[in-house]
Amino acid sequence: MEIHRQEAGYRPIQDRIHDFSEVEQTLNTHQRREQASRCMDCGVPFCHWACPLGNKAPEWNDALFKGDWKLAFRLLTSTNPFPEFTGRICPALCEKACVLNRFNHEPTTNREDEAAIIEAAFREGYIQPRIPAQRITKRGVIGSSPTDIPVRIAVIGAGPAGLACADALNQKGYTVTVFEKNEAAGGLLRYGIPNFKLNKAVIDRRIKLLEQEGIEFRFGTSLQLPPKEGGLDCLTIDDFNKALGNETPLPVEGEGGRFAVVIATGTPTARDLKAPGRELKGVHFALELLSQQNRVLAGMEFTKDERITAKGKDVLVIGGGDTGSDCIGTAHRQGCKSVTQIEIMPRPVEGPEDPQNPWPNWPRTLKTTSSHEEGCTRRWNINTLEFLGKDGKLTGVKVQEIDWKPNPEGGRPIMVEKGKPEIIKAELCLLAMGFLKPEHPQSPKNVFVCGDSLNGASLVVRAMASGLDTAKKVDKYLCENA
Repeated sequence: MEIHRQEAGYRPIQDRIHDFSEVEQTLNTHQRREQASRCMDCGVPFCHWACPLGNKAPEWNDALFKGDWKLAFRLLTSTNPFPEFTGRICPALCEKACVLNRFNHEPTTNREDEAAIIEAAFREGYIQPRIPAQRITKRGVIGSSPTDIPVRIAVIGAGPAGLACADALNQKGYTVTVFEKNEAAGGLLRYGIPNFKLNKAVIDRRIKLLEQEGIEFRFGTSLQLPPKEGGLDCLTIDDFNKALGNETPLPVEGEGGRFAVVIATGTPTARDLKAPGRELKGVHFALELLSQQNRVLAGMEFTKDERITAKGKDVLVIGGGDTGSDCIGTAHRQGCKSVTQIEIMPRPVEGPEDPQNPWPNWPRTLKTTSSHEEGCTRRWNINTLEFLGKDGKLTGVKVQEIDWKPNPEGGRPIMVEKGKPEIIKAELCLLAMGFLKPEHPQSPKNVFVCGDSLNGASLVVRAMASGLDTAKKVDKYLCENA
C-alpha cells in the first residue's frame, strides 16, 4: 500500500511499429523485487482462487522479494508448466482479483513478476531437463527391463493444452508422442499470437526441453480417429495406426490395451460472416493474416498472389477481441494506411470496475492494448451489411449503426437499426469474430478431449489447466485398467 504499482510498459510506438520484436519492456532486478514486496500475503488469496492453474502468487512473490529466485521458480512451476507463455500473454485474472485491486486499483504485478522469475530461471540454469528415471509399463510396474512394454499415450495437437497434458504425463513416466498437423509446435501460441507479443524463440526453447525430457513430436501429421461404433469400446494402437494412414505407426508391442489418446486440437473453425460479397479478394479470416505473417518471419516464402498484406491499404477489422487487436498491430507493422475496428456489441464500460461483474470477478471493461495505442479508429454497435468491390477486389464495407433492446422473452437482446447505412473504405477486411466450439462424436473410453477442443475458445491459461486436469484423468484411467 505504500509502494505504488509500477509496470514495465512498452517500447516507444515509433520504434516498435517498424519491427516484430516483443513490445513489452522489463524492470530491473531492484524494481522487480520492490513490486513483489507489494503482495500482502492475504488471509484469503483471491489471486489463487481466480487463477485457473491455482498459481501460488503470494508464496513466489515473497520468495522473489527476499531475493530467492530459485525458490520462487520452484513455487511457480509447481502449478504452472509454462510460465514463459502466461507471463507474456495471460490477461492476469489473478491481478483483477487481487485485494490491492479492490483497495486502490493497483494490484500486484503478478504477470510481470512471473515472466521475470521464469526468465531468470532459464538464464541462471535452474531449468534442466527432467528426464523420468523410470517408465510405466504395461505390466503395471515401473522398471527398466528390456522386456517391459511401455504404456503409450498419443496426444493430438501441440497447442498449450496438448503440451501441458503431454508434459504432465511424461513426467509421470508414460511414453508420450505428440502429433501436430502444422510444421512446428505451439498451436495458437505460434500461429495466432504475433511475435511482438510472444517471440517464437520462447516456444522453441520449451519444445527443445520437452524433447530432451523424452516427448516425441511428429509434425505435419493429420488424422481422424474412428468414432465409437459397435464393439469399439477401447481404441487400440492398431486402430490408431490405421487412422495414421501412411505415417510411421506407433510400435505395437505384445498384448494388452494400456493405451490412451488425448485430443487437443483447439478450435480450428473460425466464425464466418455470410454477408453479400464475402467472396471478394481482400476478405480474410484473421488467422489467415496472423499465421501467414508468423510463417514469413520464420522464413517461409509465399507468392505474390498468396501473400496477405496490409501495406498501403485501408484495413477494417471486424471483431473487438484480442485477435482483432493482434490484427491491428500486424497491419501497422506491414505498413497499412489506416485501421478501423468495429464491434457489433455495445462499448464496454470505462474505468477499473464493472457493476455487472464486480470484484473479485474479472471486470468486463474497455480494454486498450498496445496495438490500439499505435493508432486505430474503434467503433461499437456496428453491424456489417455487405462487402463491396470492383473487379473482384474489396473496396469497402457497408455497415450500419444498431442498438440493442431487452428481449421481452428473456435471453439475447434484440438488435434494432439505429443509423443509416454507411460505407467504410477498405481494401483489406479481417474477420476476427471468434471460433466455433468443435463437436466430437462419442469416443472410446480411452480417448480424452481437453483445452479449447473441449470447452470452446478461451484463454491460454485455461487451456493449460484443462491439459493438466486431463492428464490426471488419463493417469487414473490407465491405473484402473492396468
